[in-house]
Amino acid sequence: MSGSNPVAGRNTGAEVWPLIRAERAALAADLAGLSDEQWATSSLCSELTVREVLAHLTASASLNSVRWLAGVIRCRFDFDRQVAVRLAEHLGATPSETLDRFRRVVPSRTKPPLPVIALLGETIVHAEDIRRPLGIRRDYPVGTVTRVAEYYQGTDLVVVAKGRIGGLRLVADDGPFRTGSGAVVSGSTLALTMAMTGREAYTDDLEGAGVERLRERCGAG
Repeated sequence: MSGSNPVAGRNTGAEVWPLIRAERAALAADLAGLSDEQWATSSLCSELTVREVLAHLTASASLNSVRWLAGVIRCRFDFDRQVAVRLAEHLGATPSETLDRFRRVVPSRTKPPLPVIALLGETIVHAEDIRRPLGIRRDYPVGTVTRVAEYYQGTDLVVVAKGRIGGLRLVADDGPFRTGSGAVVSGSTLALTMAMTGREAYTDDLEGAGVERLRERCGAG
């Protein structure tokens, strides 16, 4: 139908929530049995440990629009402070408690005022922020990651992605994802997604004439 958006059309809550639940469950399983030292490992998120990133994911799954707005007002529209406050609320006293709290929100359909596909993106990106420093590898369903890549290539909401890939042609070598024009950057859909969201480490997994330009943009924040 003229004017329809097939990407948006398949990113409804009915389709995406089961994917979010599956990714949360997979992450919780991967983190069972970590040592205290591993929990204290620096994540790919600036200045946060893997344990703190997990608490952030718990906070996101516990925060509806009303509570989000109340927190923003309480923090005087300082969004970084709001994130820090919510993270602290869900960290728990021990790593075991942090993981238990995350397990409880695995089936949650509570979310801040964001598209549900954005929450899937947050779940996968932050899961990789945790997994990569720990040397944990997940073989994500390529269809799931493709949905996230398609979302990020067209938006700078929450995280700059669309603006980061201007003038570049991104081509996945493991799935159907393609976007943009210009110097080529190729690699797995996951690596492209993570680089789009500013994770410089993943540019090491990419190839093509545009990789260095993308790496510079990741390093620039």
